[in-house]
Amino acid sequence: MKKKYNKGQNLYKKTLKIIPGGVQLLSKRPEIFLPDQWPSYYKYAKGCEVMTYDNIKLYDFTNCSVGMCPLGYSNSSINKSVIDTIRKGNTSTLNSFLEYDCAKLFLKTHPWSDMVRFTKSGGEAVSVAIRIARSYTKKDKILFCGYHGWFDWYISANLKNSNKLNQHLLPGVSSSGIPKSLGDMTEPYEFNNVKDFKIKFKKYLKNLSCVVLEPARSYHCNKDFVKTIRNYCTKYNIPLIFDEITLGWHYTLGGYHKTLKVNPDLAVFSKATTNGFPLGVVIGKKKIMKSAADCFISSAYWTENIGYAAAIATINYMKKNNVAKTLRSKGKKIKNVWNEFGKKYNLPIEVLGIDSLPTFSFKTSNSDEIITYFTQEMLNEGFLAHGQCYPMISHTDSLIKKYKTACSKVFKKIAKIIKEDNSNFKKHLKGRVKFAKFKNPV
Repeated sequence: MKKKYNKGQNLYKKTLKIIPGGVQLLSKRPEIFLPDQWPSYYKYAKGCEVMTYDNIKLYDFTNCSVGMCPLGYSNSSINKSVIDTIRKGNTSTLNSFLEYDCAKLFLKTHPWSDMVRFTKSGGEAVSVAIRIARSYTKKDKILFCGYHGWFDWYISANLKNSNKLNQHLLPGVSSSGIPKSLGDMTEPYEFNNVKDFKIKFKKYLKNLSCVVLEPARSYHCNKDFVKTIRNYCTKYNIPLIFDEITLGWHYTLGGYHKTLKVNPDLAVFSKATTNGFPLGVVIGKKKIMKSAADCFISSAYWTENIGYAAAIATINYMKKNNVAKTLRSKGKKIKNVWNEFGKKYNLPIEVLGIDSLPTFSFKTSNSDEIITYFTQEMLNEGFLAHGQCYPMISHTDSLIKKYKTACSKVFKKIAKIIKEDNSNFKKHLKGRVKFAKFKNPV
């Protein structure tokens, strides 16, 4: 008997009437997973287990709240630190000493950096870093590569050419609401393309405020590429900003850039930093960071105490338990599952992503239909699953084994439909094919 999620689906329909878009994060829209069938809401989550609004327990093998909880949902150790902080008062007229302790921990983890500023989200942190860089250089233009959030400076790249963000996880993104005067402020360059970077750097150097790079996602960063960027920025005294919002803490303790042995001038963190509690972080070299004192950068909730307590507890836990190594190992096992059954059933599968943030798709024109079917059938097997699986330490070997068994069944069904039904997956879907107004960023 197939499980139903009518309560969750009905609640989402009611929510759409009073919350534009239905959700606060594009990456959590039910339509990007399984339209008309996705459970949509949870009652509680622990480890990688999620109890849905319909009282059905599932194992989460998706991007797991966009990679926010590498220690698993509701980690007892982190929760204890947060609860103790709440009991002492989360805020007051005076500042929290945990702000200093948290800043010192970041500097210790990244010895190249000298100063720290905090926010409450990743998008805010990147925008703060941009403002600091502009204050330092007294220039406006931004060269970027990667996904960097919803703020005006980033989305303005699509004002004059709606395709500029297509290779940066946001094809077709709307620039509605973005001031048209920002149309010449940003310019993307291609990942791992040294020639493209050099051409654009030289073209915009006169008014260039900073260079922003997300150093990995689907692919690892080519060392010649990142060293070229570093050398050009150093030569012309242009701040180099590494966006570690998604990468940070998953692949190594701290930022992915530590594995490249190339230091930025500024780096930004969020997501996995606190295992699910709000905090954004900007770290950087003193000569640039001190420019923040000349800017108006201020927000009341940046001073609340939970984020600092959670970050300190999370980072110390990661350091003590070598969490990054564990995540890479689990990611490899999950990649092996996809590759094994892709090969066994002769499927046109493509497995990508660094080991701690693996993804897969099908090299076909109807890849979205196949992934939707995969999600539908995995849900029937008791798993939240789609084309990404960002490991948590709570993805134990026994659970990965269960996931493997479920994948084997579903991949076999996929192969059968391709062979016997001319790849007509729409015929086998109980609802619509997954979609989103914009491609799903994380």
